[in-house]
Amino acid sequence: MTLDYKEIGRRIARRRNQLGLKQSEVEELAGISYGYLTNIERAVSIPSTEVVMRLAIALETTPDEFLVGTSRREGEEWKDVAELLRTMDAKQLNLARSFLTWLSEQKL
Repeated sequence: MTLDYKEIGRRIARRRNQLGLKQSEVEELAGISYGYLTNIERAVSIPSTEVVMRLAIALETTPDEFLVGTSRREGEEWKDVAELLRTMDAKQLNLARSFLTWLSEQKL
């Protein structure tokens, strides 16, 4: 799967505009540096997984809305998981990804 960073930037901008937020407000909410969001929205910068997660939390959505154009707003359970992931280092994130991949393949 190839990610289209221009489309990801458009989706982030669209969600930000839906909420009536300025770029600087979202940057502050997401804890990213001034001017970084404009670069992401214009596909000048490629956001890390952590930054996508932070933006999703700041914009009250899920990362899949930005990455693949869909979101799941029925419940808010993902926010707790996203918050946990946000505090993890690279080794922990790799382990979490492996576990979540395994879990998603289970028929529960």
